[in-house]
Amino acid sequence: NKVLRLSGDLSEPGEMNWQMILCLVTTWVVVYFCIWKGVKSTGKIVYFTALFPYVVLILLLVHGVTLPGALGGIVYYLKPDWSKLAEAQVWIDAGTQIFFSYAIGLGALTALGSYNRFHNNCYRDAYILAVINSSTSFFAGFVVFSVLGFMASEQGVDISKVAESGPGLAFIAYPKAVTLMPLSPLWATLFFFMLLVLGLDSQFVGVEGFITGILDLFPQPGAGSLRRELTAAICCVVCCLIDLSMVTQGGMYVFQLFDNYSASGITLLWQAFWECVVIAWVYGADRFMDDVARMIGYRPLPFMKWCWAVVTPLVCVGIFVFHVVNYKPLTYNKTYVYPWWGDAIGWVLALSSMLCIPCTVIYKLLRCKGSLREVRVAQRRAACLRPQPVSAVI
Repeated sequence: NKVLRLSGDLSEPGEMNWQMILCLVTTWVVVYFCIWKGVKSTGKIVYFTALFPYVVLILLLVHGVTLPGALGGIVYYLKPDWSKLAEAQVWIDAGTQIFFSYAIGLGALTALGSYNRFHNNCYRDAYILAVINSSTSFFAGFVVFSVLGFMASEQGVDISKVAESGPGLAFIAYPKAVTLMPLSPLWATLFFFMLLVLGLDSQFVGVEGFITGILDLFPQPGAGSLRRELTAAICCVVCCLIDLSMVTQGGMYVFQLFDNYSASGITLLWQAFWECVVIAWVYGADRFMDDVARMIGYRPLPFMKWCWAVVTPLVCVGIFVFHVVNYKPLTYNKTYVYPWWGDAIGWVLALSSMLCIPCTVIYKLLRCKGSLREVRVAQRRAACLRPQPVSAVI
């Protein structure tokens, strides 16, 4: 491939791809200037990055459904295959899709929500987010499969042969289908510009969440905006340096490691499990309901408490165990099998974030005075298990 110049193995990083390095540095420079002034400037940019993709999706759908074979692709998209429910990977992929599309466990929504007014109706916003997000994903499926149906019709093959998942769908299958369409340069330009906008949107929101966490964890009253700008610059530079490992000839293998381990749905499921345990069982679901009621003026529906305390933790653990039992070594493009040490590096990447919460819990408990039993009995009053007042983090 002219762009990737892919090497033959993970152990062969090869040369740096200078065209990709230029794109990488440019991307991080854009991200920095999107976030350096905080959410006020970020919010203005989001108006474009969040709305423009809808315009492109509508244009692609209107054109896609007029192509020969589009109906077959849409039928393939809507027709369920119930036997797939017995496969562990289907549930893992579903969990990954939900967690990433909703940014659950990533901290981005938590960080952005912290800038809202105290009495902002976060309960209502959660429902709105769920409806819009799921509707967008469902709508985007029509855009993708109408074009894949056209591609399958042009090649005279079954649509299952052209429907890929992961990066292959966005960067191989769909672009190849676009080249077969009339006015292909126009549609290709719109499609890739939409991907760029979506990528930048996700990237600077994620970095914003990370920076907000750092600034809240190490508050310095009166430091001014210079501290934020410096923190954002350091964060972007460090991330850019890490990303250099992915722009070599073997960079795609490294990217797959990060994508399947450190940024996988399994990692987020683990984080969500501990988040539910801490909120529902340590801090207390009823106390959390009271806190929400204090903010929005009424208590959420009772089923929310049972979701935090029982349903969500059980689902997270179930899918996690399902994945461990059915674990298979990582592969790339269904042909290259990663060596054992490659999978080991992947698990180190995953555990580096998965162990943060339990290790922090142990650290906090060890710092509390008294025995573990005394801490458990007095947890309602223990300082280590109580949120800090607002004045302590400003």
